[in-house]
Amino acid sequence: MRLSIGETAALFGISVRTLRYYDEIGLVKPLEISESGYRYYGENEISKLQQVMFYRELELSLKEIAHIFDRPDYDSRQALEKHLEMLKLKRRHIDGLIGLVTERLGGTYMSDIKTTVKQIEETKAKYAKEARERWGNTPEYKQSEEKAASMNADDCNDMAKDMDRIFLALAEIKDSDPAGEKAQSLVKEWQKHLTRFYYNCTDEILSGLGEMYIADERFKANIDRYGEGTAEFLSKAIKAYCSK
Repeated sequence: MRLSIGETAALFGISVRTLRYYDEIGLVKPLEISESGYRYYGENEISKLQQVMFYRELELSLKEIAHIFDRPDYDSRQALEKHLEMLKLKRRHIDGLIGLVTERLGGTYMSDIKTTVKQIEETKAKYAKEARERWGNTPEYKQSEEKAASMNADDCNDMAKDMDRIFLALAEIKDSDPAGEKAQSLVKEWQKHLTRFYYNCTDEILSGLGEMYIADERFKANIDRYGEGTAEFLSKAIKAYCSK
């Protein structure tokens, strides 16, 4: 097996930019890069991407996934087996949806869609818990967990309001210079927000987050809720901030 970066992106339903970012941070490197700069992926790389997709579905961060891969006791086969189980449950879910449509059209089709949805969510929660308990021992993850456990309803409300305030302010100036004074001030506030509510956000961590905000479609979509292009602007502002 030898797939181009475009073919690989299409296979997993992710962007070429995401694959390039995975390469940059060392999460999944291509099998080879041609003299003209084209990336190609082989069986081992495809297998590793399957594992990344599995852990992303469990909502583990890229940093957590990288830490899991670096563990000497990491069992890639076990991860793929669990991913296969998740995919089979999803297939049952799709079969259930087909059943609902068939019944609407006057046909007969026995569907267990409610049971399948519940099983998928329970299985995701179980595997996420297992992964974090076994491998989630990075200082940032532990600190984040400790802060989350100590937060009450008012703290959570303050966190949400502070995040909205910063992202709305960024959205308002997204057409300005990301290296400008206002943008840089907001990046500094965002760094303080992360340190206050999650973990000690160093410039190094902030720089990685800035890249992830545009490489990871989930984060990009979440930030762009405040205004299309906000994620891109924040990423550029963070890059300027961390390069000082």
